[in-house]
Amino acid sequence: MYKNNGVVLVLSGPSGAGKSSLINKIKDEIGDYYFSISTTTRGMRDGEINGVHYHFVSEEEFKKDIEDEHFLEYALVHGNYYGTSIKPVKEALSEGKLVIFDIDVQGNTAINNRLGDITTSVFITPPTLSELKNRLQKRDTDSQEVIDKRINMAKMEIQRISEYDFVVVNDDLDVAADVLKQIAKTARLKIPVEKINNFVNNWEDIN
Repeated sequence: MYKNNGVVLVLSGPSGAGKSSLINKIKDEIGDYYFSISTTTRGMRDGEINGVHYHFVSEEEFKKDIEDEHFLEYALVHGNYYGTSIKPVKEALSEGKLVIFDIDVQGNTAINNRLGDITTSVFITPPTLSELKNRLQKRDTDSQEVIDKRINMAKMEIQRISEYDFVVVNDDLDVAADVLKQIAKTARLKIPVEKINNFVNNWEDIN
């Protein structure tokens, strides 16, 4: 019943919440997984590698993929497009992997509309808005204008926190990582509707 269940774990939260740090902390303890790499039109930051952190493409290429329906979900965020390609996700699910998404609240809605029966969603956040601002400023990768946009976006995203199955407050990285690890292991127990229906059909084994 629980064997080879390909399932989805959606992670959302404002930039600076520590999603990448948490994933790196638990990745060796959650079994076989596939981390979905988004396609984006934004420029590469220092230290980023194409095909590792994101698939970087032009806006023209991205729009062509939208027309060809190659995305599971996509969104326009801070003037740049971000999207999730369908093919590698389907392959990972068919192999029984935990597919991890790092996407915004719009993406979470889109994933739930398509894969809701096998999706567990988690909203990750710092304890306060002021702490988020401190982290973004210390990171020193964005202009003040971009930081202000991220702060405003965070204010809107936090209003949709009730749409998620779990909330992880990343105040202490070790504690937050332990909570996220438990959620990831629980997510693997989700059963697709098709499997449930097959179980029900076979359950009445007495004539």
